[in-house]
Amino acid sequence: MDTQTTRIPADPPVATAAAVELHGVSRVYGKQAAAVHALDNVDISFPAGSWTAVMGPSGSGKSTLLHCAAGLERVTDGRVLIAGQDITDASDAELTRLRRTVVGFVFQSFNLINALTAEQNVAMPLRLAGRRPRRREVRDVLAAVGLADRVRHRPAELSGGQQQRVAIARAMVTRPAVLFADEPTGALDTRSARVVLRMLRAMVDSSAQTIVMVTHDPAAAASADRVVFLGDGRVVDTLDRPTTREVADRLARWEE
Repeated sequence: MDTQTTRIPADPPVATAAAVELHGVSRVYGKQAAAVHALDNVDISFPAGSWTAVMGPSGSGKSTLLHCAAGLERVTDGRVLIAGQDITDASDAELTRLRRTVVGFVFQSFNLINALTAEQNVAMPLRLAGRRPRRREVRDVLAAVGLADRVRHRPAELSGGQQQRVAIARAMVTRPAVLFADEPTGALDTRSARVVLRMLRAMVDSSAQTIVMVTHDPAAAASADRVVFLGDGRVVDTLDRPTTREVADRLARWEE
């Protein structure tokens, strides 16, 4: 009896989805003659499980890009997607839920609550997401940024660098799929900055989290997988697997 073998085609490889996508994004402040184009028709994606540093001269649109990508600012034109979800026209309530579950943000100005201790500030995102924080998980994150002995201190009792590390711990405690960070090492000394950069690298390598980081520091940018350079609100260059020297040279070129 003849038998016929049916060959089942192999499944096509699954493409790694982008964690964040900006399609034709523009952000304009003001109107008519007073209009300022902070972002100008930007197309860029940030792959899941990657770390991208964003650099450029002052006024190039770095922080605006970060805020638009995270849903903190509305875009004037274009679309923004996070984990495949179009958030461009999302309601404030939908964006709030997104920031509590999917997105973490490290603000350059820290945005800590002055009346709360470091431990309470870090626990706040978990409480807002409806979770009852375990003391151990909160203190473990603070210990990881070198603040195990500062858990009961309020912001006024901490240095600027220590407040920055509390802000980083607060953004990391929810283990967000995407972490946006605006100058996360800007207020840190060299040793503390290295600790934070090692933590960010571990987030990407061990947990496949995605990091988009604005920085002015070539050494910090060289810790990332890719550097994106902005100029006048546009992407003007990219650099993969960067070294500190390559980043510094490329940045100097675009700042001339």
